[in-house]
Amino acid sequence: QVQLVESGGGLVQAGGSLRLSCAASGRTFKRYTMGWFRQAPGKEREFVAAISWSGDSTHYAASVKGRFTISRDNAKNTVSLQMNSLKPEDTAVYYCAASLVPTIVGLTRTAYDYWGQGTQVTVSS
Repeated sequence: QVQLVESGGGLVQAGGSLRLSCAASGRTFKRYTMGWFRQAPGKEREFVAAISWSGDSTHYAASVKGRFTISRDNAKNTVSLQMNSLKPEDTAVYYCAASLVPTIVGLTRTAYDYWGQGTQVTVSS
């Protein structure tokens, strides 16, 4: 079992940057595909980015590709999301998630077994 705790959210102006972190408990962290999702008010939770267990492969939603970067440190049991050139439409609660499915493309929310509590990101115009 994995417990996930996100941090790093906050308020930032459009064009600014934030770095989200997700700390995972458990010795099996490196077995998991890790993902970031987000949910804006009144909208469904949507995929943002995913990274393979080794960190060698990444996948991004079209809306964030080129602006966001996902990374992981298996020695520290952490996964991060560097968000640059933020836009007001990036405003949402961001969630870290873990999946035992060994692929990073095409995973829906239901493929993720564990979720963090979320961290709020607000981008002002």
